[in-house]
Amino acid sequence: MTIKIREFQEKDLKEMIEIWNTVVDDGVAFPQLERLDSNSGRAFFSEQSFTGVAYDEESGEIAGLYILHPNNIGRCGHICNASYAVKKSLRGMSIGEKLVVHCLAKAKDLDFRILQFNAVVKSNIAALKLYEKLGFTQLGTIPEGFRMKDGTYEDIVPHYYSL
Repeated sequence: MTIKIREFQEKDLKEMIEIWNTVVDDGVAFPQLERLDSNSGRAFFSEQSFTGVAYDEESGEIAGLYILHPNNIGRCGHICNASYAVKKSLRGMSIGEKLVVHCLAKAKDLDFRILQFNAVVKSNIAALKLYEKLGFTQLGTIPEGFRMKDGTYEDIVPHYYSL
């Protein structure tokens, strides 16, 4: 499997929506409660500053994706935020790392100065290890900042990276 990353295309939407909805349905990482459908998915991915897809160069299969957008407006508009999703069957193959590295470069190209993650769930050990490996700075812990699908609350660990 040779993973490449590019801007999403209309033909990618079905697979992207399936991958995104899997994370939403799992209820342990994304804040969204609502699943995307073909219309809301097209609108959601199109309205981002950039939506990237990781795909297998040989098969064309979509392996993951990320969204990149401003974290705030005006005097804080130079700070961006991103979310990442990897196809469940392909997790653990460094696709997430490729997505984050591509995202960092794209954010810099778009003249953002800081990438900030508002809500990294403390039980998301793989993400926490990856962000540490890539040089992100933890900002502390927000106790019980994320409501899990089962109704329990989990701490979140905001992070930032200077671009």
